[in-house]
Parts: sequence; C-alpha cells; structure tokens
Amino acid sequence: MTWGTSGGKSTREPTVASELSRLQSPSAVQSALDEFSQLGRTAFLLRYGFGKSRDFMVRNPANGELCDSKAIVGAAFGFQHPAQGPLKPADFSGGEATVTPKLQSLGFEVVRIGEDWSQQEVDATVAAYFDMLLLEARQEKYSKTERNATLRQVLKARSKASVELKHQNVSAVLHGMDLPFISGYKPRDNSQLLLRKAVQKFILDKADLVSHVVDGLEDVKSPADMQFKAVVVDAPAMSAVVQLVPSAPKIRLPRKVDFAARDESNRKLGRTGEQWVLGFEQQRLQEAGMPELFQRVDWISDRLGDGAGYDILSYDSSDQARYIEVKTTNGAHTSAFIISRNELDFSQETGDAFHLYRVFQFRTTPLLYMLRGDVSKQLNLEPIDFRASFRKISS
Repeated sequence: MTWGTSGGKSTREPTVASELSRLQSPSAVQSALDEFSQLGRTAFLLRYGFGKSRDFMVRNPANGELCDSKAIVGAAFGFQHPAQGPLKPADFSGGEATVTPKLQSLGFEVVRIGEDWSQQEVDATVAAYFDMLLLEARQEKYSKTERNATLRQVLKARSKASVELKHQNVSAVLHGMDLPFISGYKPRDNSQLLLRKAVQKFILDKADLVSHVVDGLEDVKSPADMQFKAVVVDAPAMSAVVQLVPSAPKIRLPRKVDFAARDESNRKLGRTGEQWVLGFEQQRLQEAGMPELFQRVDWISDRLGDGAGYDILSYDSSDQARYIEVKTTNGAHTSAFIISRNELDFSQETGDAFHLYRVFQFRTTPLLYMLRGDVSKQLNLEPIDFRASFRKISS
C-alpha cells in the first residue's frame, strides 16, 4: 500500500501492480481455495467482503471447484502476508488484465464463466430450454426452479445461478436470430461459441419442434375475449451488440424452417392486432373527452387493403390526424419486426402525425409502446430484400 496525507488525515491509495506483484505464493492461493471449499461460496465472500465474479473463476486443483477469482486473490494475499492481512475489494481491480494473469503465473487455471461447459452439458441445457419454451408456447404451467434442479442432476456440479445464466445465453442466441425465447430468461450476450453452435444445430435438427413453438406463439385470441386496455410502456432502449466473431458465417435457415419471417406473414395475427388497436383507439378518444371522433376512426387496411403506409386513421383532435401502423406479436418487448419501405417513407413524409403501435404479449396481456414520427431515427433498420430489374437509374 502507499500512504499519503490530505488535510492532515492519512489516505490509503492502492497501487494494483505493486500489491499483486507481492502475491507470489501458490500455497497461499491454495489455502484460500481450500477455505473457499470449507466455508462455501456465500460465507467465503461474506467473510472477505467480495461480490460474485462476473467474468472469471479460478479452478481449485484439489477438487475441481470453480471459485471467485478476485476474492481468492484478496484472501490469498492475507495468507502470504498475515501481518498486513487480506486485500479488500477496493484495494485492487479484478479481471482479465490483473487477477487472471497473476493466478495463471502461479500455475492455476482461470476459466471465463460459461466457457468450461462440455458439449454434453450444453446439449442437455439447450434441450431443457426448448422443453420449457414449448410449454410456454402452449401456455402450460411449469416451475423454472424445478426444471433447473432436474437439469443440474445431469450436469457436473453446476450451480442454480450458472444454469440460469446459461438459459439467458440461449435466449440471447434466439433473440439474435429473431426467434421467440422464454420471457423469464432475459437475453444475456457473450455466450459460449459452443452454445451458439448447439442452439443453431438444435433449430435445424428439430425443425418440427421449433415449428410447434412458433405456431403456439402465433395463436390468436379474439379481441372480444379481451378488454381494450393495455399498459402503455416505453419502447426498448437501443443497445449495442458486439460481434464477437466477425468472420463467422451467418446461419441461414432454409425456407421451410425460416421462422423469423412468420410473425409478419401471419395475417390472422396481424389483422386481429389491428382490430384490437381499433377498439383501443376508440376507447382512448372517449376517455380523452372526444367521443365525437369515435365514429371517424377508420380501419384503412381493412377497407382499402395494404399499401397506404398505415393501418388505422385516428385523431388527436378534430383537425389533427393520427396515422397508425400496427405491428403485433405474441412475443416479448424487444421482439424484432418487419417494416416496409412504403411504411418507412410514409413515417418520414407525415412526421409527428405518424404513430407506430407495437403491441406485444398480445395473446396473454397486451402491452403497447408507440414510436412517433420518422422511425428511421428510432430503430436500427437492416435491409433484408432487394428489388431486381434490368433498369439502372442514372443520376
């Protein structure tokens, strides 16, 4: 440690490199690992004041147990330097640039969380995930806790939290492919390459099962069975996704199993969602004290067909139109959707009069967010098709 003074008071300023360089005893690290095993993870972390590792674990060579790397280093320092005692969390930084090379230099194996899973474990986890996803699609009740415990019986000493993290990784892979995922497992990126390959292989090998999932999630409940109310929520925040393997080929699903486009092509779901929004708008106008506009709400796509650039004509006032394009899914808040060039152009032409209504979780409890104005300023738009011809437009 380095010590200084500030206003007459001593201040403790950690210097990471100098402190970690003083940890040179493999036996001290082993003592910390042994204590970790004796006390258990929760008690060990509580004793030394550390939180759980987010990225790296160190393996105890005596029993194969994975232990929190930064906490082990802090405790090991105290075993080697008992007069000074263990390092506190604020005394040094953990991670790939500090703790990892220190432990590796002392002969210990450091594992990035999730990367040590075997092919058999990953396959079992993916299969268990899709079992739950199918039950969710069928609206059949199940216990995630019980399923977690059952899965851990065939895995090698995995904790409940590590299995939950792996399921979140599966959700992230599916979300990246615009496929449905379990709502209770929020997508978490940085998944193991082995896991991504296993999910893709499962989808291709078990196309019928995945079809049942998608079909179940496309079930349509008539608006007559629901109240025309929804909780209006904020749109999802834009998130940056790092492409971990830029050179890896993008998985291309054959048309027969091209599930990502089915939500858009299912006109029954789309029409039912539009009909529901029609009722939602009529109720909105009544509650806003404008019942005279109730009869003026017009379901344009039903009366005239697609192509107008919006589905429903509603109003904000007697002389202010609201052009509504409806996108409906039984999926989650962040589910991707398809928007046409015509709809994009119309949003730019009409400005704030354009409203995109994204209705999600439609089958159970409809939730709704709205995007107003030019959607190109609010969404990441990825071109997916091209018009081919032999005419070249010159400037």
